[in-house]
This record gives sequence, C-alpha cells and structure tokens, in this order.
Amino acid sequence: MIKFIKFLIAGVVFGIIMTKSEAISWFRIQEMFRFESFHMYGIIGVAVGLGALLTFILKKVDAKTMYGTELNLTPKAMSVTRYLVGGTIFGLGWAMTGACPGPLFTLLGHGIWSIAIVIASATFGTFVYGMLRSKLPH
Repeated sequence: MIKFIKFLIAGVVFGIIMTKSEAISWFRIQEMFRFESFHMYGIIGVAVGLGALLTFILKKVDAKTMYGTELNLTPKAMSVTRYLVGGTIFGLGWAMTGACPGPLFTLLGHGIWSIAIVIASATFGTFVYGMLRSKLPH
C-alpha cells in the first residue's frame, strides 16, 4: 500500500507539472510542430538534460531499485532504422492526437473524456507490438 501511495503522489506531481508547464495544451503542441514556438522544445530539452544528469548520478552512486536489486542501465545497440521508424510512428501519433503518452492521464483527469480513445488505442498498439515483437526487426 505504501508503494501505491508513492506512485500516486508521483503521478499527481507529474500531472501538476504537465499542467503548469502547458505541456498538455494542444495549442502548444501545434506550435511546436509548426516551429512557431520554443516552449515545448524547451520542456523536452530540460527533460532530456535532467534525465541524462540523473542517470549519470545514479550510475556514480551505485543506486539500487526500490526492491533493493542492482540497477541495470545497459546501453542499447544503435539502429538507425529502429529509431527512425519508431520515432516517425511516435511523432505521427503525437501530431494526430495532440498529446504524447506522458500527459494522457493528466488530460483524462482534466475531464477531456475523448482522450480515453487515445489511451485505449495506445494500449492496444502496445499489445499488438508485444505480440509481433519477435517477428519485427530490432
């Protein structure tokens, strides 16, 4: 139960950050894809930089998972095709729905009920990928 509350608090804080930074705004996302504003690129840049810094720190302090096991941060092999195809599919979905996966539940929490269709579609797409993963080039 304690772990559930930790995740709930983290999710609420994440939702507040997404809302206050306007990352859930369809208009901000549209501005980004039209190269009319730096706002979303700034948010993404801060997230990438913070993620890189935290990964560096976690490796240096020999951090453990919440279960006490060793944190395994092995790099993946680079594949131009993998990232080009995956990034294109991700970007098309983002542009079509006006939301990346991060703030989907934040939008649902704001009462944007139509986003439930996007959540269901993303879940179904993830399921299909899991079924086809062994047959896809990686």
